[in-house]
Amino acid sequence: MSAPNRGAWGEAQVAAYLRRRGYAIVASNYRCRFGEIDVIARDGKTLCFVEVKLRSEVRHGLPREFVTARKQEKLRTTAEYYLSAHELDVPVRFDVAEVYADQGNQTAAPRIEYIENAF
Repeated sequence: MSAPNRGAWGEAQVAAYLRRRGYAIVASNYRCRFGEIDVIARDGKTLCFVEVKLRSEVRHGLPREFVTARKQEKLRTTAEYYLSAHELDVPVRFDVAEVYADQGNQTAAPRIEYIENAF
């Protein structure tokens, strides 16, 4: 399976996970000239910008370790653009969702570690 397909599968797993916990999914794969946000969800009045990291193993580090300072800055800039474009003035949060799927998209029950206020 190609990387974009694996990524989409992981993002769909996270969206389902968030829905089960009462979040409302606002957007997936939001793109603008500044970057991309994997999932945008509403948790009560808070708008959550979620970076999804899918891994089949952690030999090279935890998924959260790949959300570098540079990536965080791109996410912040993209989120600012989203808020401005949609004329929103709401509390926001940046979360990271780690999806552990040792069988790739064939994993029956991937493990999801969800980190609120990750940065």
